[in-house]
Amino acid sequence: MFITISLVYCTVIACAHIPWGTIEQPEDEGIVRTAENAYYHYSLGIAHAIEGNHDAAIRELETTLRIDPRSPYVKTQLADLYVKKGNITKAVEILEKSLIYDPDFVDTRLLLGNLYINLKEHDNAIKEFKKIIQLDPEKIEPYLYLSILYRDKKKHADAISILKKLIETDPDNIMACFYLGKIYAEMKLFSDAEHWFIKAININPSFESALVDLALVYEIQRKNTRAIDTYRKLLKTNPLNFDVRFKLGRLYLGMNSFDDALREFKEILELDHANTEARLSLGLVYFFEGKNFDKAIEQFKTVLISKPDNHRARYFLASSYEGKDAYDAAFREFEAIPPQSKFYGTARVHMGIILKKQKRYDEAIALVRKALDLKKREEDLYSFLASLYEDKGDIARAENTLKTGLQFMPRSVTIHYRFGVLYEKMNRFSDAIRHMEEVLKIDPHNAEALNFIGYSYADRGIHLEKAEKMIKQALSLKPGNGYINDSLGWVYFRQSKLQLAIKYLEKAALILPGDPTIAEHLGDAYAVEGLFDKALKCYKKALKLGAKDQKSLKKKISDMQK
Repeated sequence: MFITISLVYCTVIACAHIPWGTIEQPEDEGIVRTAENAYYHYSLGIAHAIEGNHDAAIRELETTLRIDPRSPYVKTQLADLYVKKGNITKAVEILEKSLIYDPDFVDTRLLLGNLYINLKEHDNAIKEFKKIIQLDPEKIEPYLYLSILYRDKKKHADAISILKKLIETDPDNIMACFYLGKIYAEMKLFSDAEHWFIKAININPSFESALVDLALVYEIQRKNTRAIDTYRKLLKTNPLNFDVRFKLGRLYLGMNSFDDALREFKEILELDHANTEARLSLGLVYFFEGKNFDKAIEQFKTVLISKPDNHRARYFLASSYEGKDAYDAAFREFEAIPPQSKFYGTARVHMGIILKKQKRYDEAIALVRKALDLKKREEDLYSFLASLYEDKGDIARAENTLKTGLQFMPRSVTIHYRFGVLYEKMNRFSDAIRHMEEVLKIDPHNAEALNFIGYSYADRGIHLEKAEKMIKQALSLKPGNGYINDSLGWVYFRQSKLQLAIKYLEKAALILPGDPTIAEHLGDAYAVEGLFDKALKCYKKALKLGAKDQKSLKKKISDMQK
């Protein structure tokens, strides 16, 4: 749930509000059944409750009920005392019996509804809160509780309906606006979520939870500038809110705004020097910046001094050593990550990569196979082991490795994708496409699989409309990806839309200037368009960069120079 439901019920009700009336019942067990005596024991019970002496308070209220067994006020307060002692079952029993005599007593139903939530009897809780709204439409709490219960049952339309009814009664109810924002965000209706969060913030500009959730909605929509402004607004009023500062720093890191990210994490460390999460995040900024591996290493080592079991810090310490080609140190740190860590599989892959760089293929294979004996559901291990077999030319073992992985993880995007790549290299085109289509069934927004299929079609000059559609979808997911821009340019080239082809191929070449295939594609587009000098320059560049089909490329250059 997105609020905490309190079981604490107000125990101090003015005694004058309890309508004892005339009690005309025979005396029993030496108890005088008069209004005055009921008032006396009730007052004692309240006094004990205020002092925190719950046992004594319960005794007095139970005595009160023996004098007047039908008082809903006393029963509700007695039930609350049992709740405070942890005896919720007894409290529910008292409240349910009380409703037999006084079914319209709202406070009894409100507490009972809360207790049903605590017992996870949500259908019973819903009935109670609905009844309260019938009895007292202006009471706010049941609307909020009902919306929470409906939301937990994924009945979003019901939750929205009940909250909007509350807003009709109380237009400035800040919690109703906030919960509407939460529900719409969960439904991925982000414009509606924004509207209600902003309304809540307009009611109370310092409402931190609404500001945080609004910023997160902006982040999801990649409205990063608005997210940053919202986080900044929060930090102006509460500069010590580390959670917000972390969110802001990680947002900057995701945007590759390294200087801004550094500023936020350094600010946390200035206020709290021992904050290991901030120090780890600072190390991540240096690591992803790609030019400050030594500074990253310093931060990760500091974290590990106080928290040697922080596997994330150790993994990135090892990765930092790997980044600066200190392979022995990297290998040692990766090796220190134990099998129970979520970083174990990826660490073993990196160890294998180091061995592969050193041409120690058999050792790399043995290492990964040993890791798979311990972790049979690590998709990265299967994918990497298959690539090692492929490098050795053992295609049968590569294929069998991936088949074994799929037995354990039939819905693994990583393994299906690797299968597609392997089969494409084996010229098993239909099998390659089949596995990539499996990737898209599991993850319809997988940009790499969309691009793979689209480019494969374009390269063969088939299904060009479908290819264009798929690659455009991939590009919308990853607009700065050079390979996807190249694919779209190649589709347009196959469709003889040369101006568009050149536009996207030039962009791809700008993003990935060292890719020989992109250079050759651009050369082909220039050549067909009659821009022979530009085409020749691209062909020569592709040749220098090591294009695969050197013979074909040399012929293109020779033909153009005739």
